[in-house]
Formats: sequence, structure tokens, C-alpha cells
Amino acid sequence: MTIMVDVHAHLDYPLFEEDLDEVIKRAKEAGVKAIIQNGINPKTNRKTLELAERYDIIKPALGLYPIDALQAEVADATYDIDCTPFDVDEEIRFIEKQKDQIIAIGEVGLDYNWIKDRCDEQKDTFSKIIRLAEKIKKPIIVHSRKAEIDILDMLESSRLKKVVLHCFCGRSSLVKRAVDDGYSFSIPANIVRDMHFQKIAAEIPTNQILTETDAPFLSPFRGKRNEPAFISESLKKISELRGLTVEETSNLIYLNYQRMFL
Repeated sequence: MTIMVDVHAHLDYPLFEEDLDEVIKRAKEAGVKAIIQNGINPKTNRKTLELAERYDIIKPALGLYPIDALQAEVADATYDIDCTPFDVDEEIRFIEKQKDQIIAIGEVGLDYNWIKDRCDEQKDTFSKIIRLAEKIKKPIIVHSRKAEIDILDMLESSRLKKVVLHCFCGRSSLVKRAVDDGYSFSIPANIVRDMHFQKIAAEIPTNQILTETDAPFLSPFRGKRNEPAFISESLKKISELRGLTVEETSNLIYLNYQRMFL
């Protein structure tokens, strides 16, 4: 059976409330061996730990999504995420206390898409998270929407080596820069219809490729909720782009997952 990993999902979202057991069952039947569930704020971090207790396939990552960007996204969306204000330093201390339970720190990073005048606040929080990752020696899963240059500048100024760039949308020169830094790229399932991700998956070194869904978002099927079982669609496309069999591709990516997270 093909071995698959989903290194970035949000199974705590309301879109999974009714049928998460079935979603997990489909993932296992498809060959998914691990799903890294990413927290984004205090409430979802605690839910992430609960889900990891409930399902053996789920591996917890705790993080802090750019706060103002999350507020803007939720205001623009049809789902509801609790955006109650919280103390960033207190939550970072909470994440540190869970260091033996978590597989990574994520989802974290910068997002300049929504609000342009609070970049320094975002960078201050991300800097604290980088220091935490250095301290507890965990991989970091990074969001970088319209902030790729600042993300790379800050990561390169750190001691971090185990870095996963989630849905990286930077131009080719920035992709090359990140490749040279040794960072990995998690390729979302919508690679089946996204030329940018197809180009990245075709050109970067094989040992720097990981697969993700970002479920419930970025589905390979238009108008359909994404879920971890759909990693199989990513593998088919990556295999096609690189001239490998699906089994060869899945084995390579599973080795990358083991090197990064285990």
C-alpha cells in the first residue's frame, strides 16, 4: 500500500464537526500514516491536543497564526473561529510546556494580505516563536502569504534548520533561496490545478518535498471540502511531474517526513 503523510491540516475546523470519524477512516484506508494537525490560537491548540489523544494518526503541532490576519479571514468567511484576544507570551509558554507532546510548532508566520499597517507586530510575535523553536528544538511550519521576503530574512537570521514552508507562493528566486537554505516545501493537494505548485514540485530537490492538504481548504476537487485522503491526488501529480511511480514518490516523501519530524 502507498504510504502517505499530510503535514498540514486543520481538522478542528467546524467543517469537520459532523463526520471526523469517517474522515479519519478514509485517510487510513487511503494509506495516510500521519496527519499533522496545526493549531492557530489558544482554542485550536487545545483542540489539537484533544484530537491527537483521540486519533492515533493525528500528530499535534501548536502555533499562533498571525492574529490580525486570522481576524480578517474569519470576518470574510462562512465558518466561525474563536478570535478572542489573548496574551501571546502566555500562549508561547503554554506551547513550550507541551514540548514533549508535540511534533512541531505550527501554524506560524506572517501574513500581509489583509492588513498592511501591523507588520511589525506580526514580526515581533514570529520572532518570539522562532526563539521558542530554537529553544525546544522542534521543526517549524511556516505561513508566508505576501510576506515571503520577510519570512526568509527572519528564518535565515535564526539557527533553525528544520523548516517547512507551507503553501509557499514566492517567486522563483525566493524558491531557489529557500532551497539553498535547506528548507522543505509542503505541496498542497490543489497542485492538480495550480501551475505555481506544479513548478515547485517539478524543480526542487526530491528530499525537500512534503505533502499537505491544508484541509478543509485547497481541495483538488473544485467546490469540495478537502480532507487528508486526498493526498493521493498530490502524489499522482508529483509523480507525473518527476517521472516516478506513485510508490517511489510516496516512499521518498515519507522518508522526508521522518527526517523532518521524527
